[in-house]
Amino acid sequence: MHLEDGVKPAVYKKYIARKVGIITGMFIFLVFFALFAVSVGSIYIPIPDVIQTLLGGPGTSLYERVIWNIRIPQIITAIVAGAGLAIAGAAMQSVLKNPMASPYTLGLSNAAAFGAAVGILIFGFGATGSSAMEAFTINNPYLITICAFVFSMLAALIILAIAKVRSTSPEVIILAGVAMNTLAVAGLAAIQYFVDESKVAAIVFWQFGDVARAGWTELSIITAVFLICFIYFIWKRWDLNAMDAGDETAKSLGVNASRLRFVSMMAASLISAVVVSFLGVIGFVGLVCPHIMRRLIGDDQRYLIIGTAVCGALLLLVADTIARTMISPHVLPVAIITAFLGAPVFLYLIMKRR
Repeated sequence: MHLEDGVKPAVYKKYIARKVGIITGMFIFLVFFALFAVSVGSIYIPIPDVIQTLLGGPGTSLYERVIWNIRIPQIITAIVAGAGLAIAGAAMQSVLKNPMASPYTLGLSNAAAFGAAVGILIFGFGATGSSAMEAFTINNPYLITICAFVFSMLAALIILAIAKVRSTSPEVIILAGVAMNTLAVAGLAAIQYFVDESKVAAIVFWQFGDVARAGWTELSIITAVFLICFIYFIWKRWDLNAMDAGDETAKSLGVNASRLRFVSMMAASLISAVVVSFLGVIGFVGLVCPHIMRRLIGDDQRYLIIGTAVCGALLLLVADTIARTMISPHVLPVAIITAFLGAPVFLYLIMKRR
């Protein structure tokens, strides 16, 4: 008996050490890959010069401008946005008990795209460019961002209001999300059918998610919202663990399941709306990353939230680096790469769940 009591803590410590080791290893790889991402692109910058510039040492003015004005904001945006979308997906999947839940599949991303399209059409924020190489321009990206944000949050509020009326059941939220997604897609199709070619080009351009759109101001807003939501999910990690065991079990442990589901969905919707409204539609990060980390470290929310954030940051950073270098000097929107990575995983989940 005493031997068993001594073995259990040792086994548990090894179990926890494995989780911490996986997350730490992924974080270290993220740091090194970020340095690599800074160095590659249409202008190659040797990694020693990157480190020297980042540490404030003497460097060429060209390298400094490229690193601080272009690549560092883009790379940090990819890290923060990827982490934000990933934890939003993990939270949605946990409180809804549905492996298919994510900001993209619940329609928040397409609702934001519909809002941007409304801004371009009604308020004239998109216009024809001055040359054939520049078929259109976005006159006021901040007002388009506001429109996208308002529509995304409106979709989230409608979903949550319906769920509130129907006792916040996970099935109702999923069905309401599917309905909102369908409605947003139909609205986008209708707008693109009736507007002229230049506005169609502007709408399509905005729909392609791209982390390069964000500057330091946009990055600061995304980071602030991400940190608030991340801290909330960490604070509620034990309650989320209780929710994984079912609403009745959570209630028996003193957790208000309905309120936790509502607030968690609101937080996940907020960070998703902010990311999508600034960067455009970026799909599958919130769907894929939680499943990857559950395979590696299990369902314990104490580690899953942190691990999913690191995985999301790494996935979007890798996708953005591929998009910048695949056909350099031309740059692909990162949403194309995430779709190619995420769609096979989505199909795998459908086939597995039958």
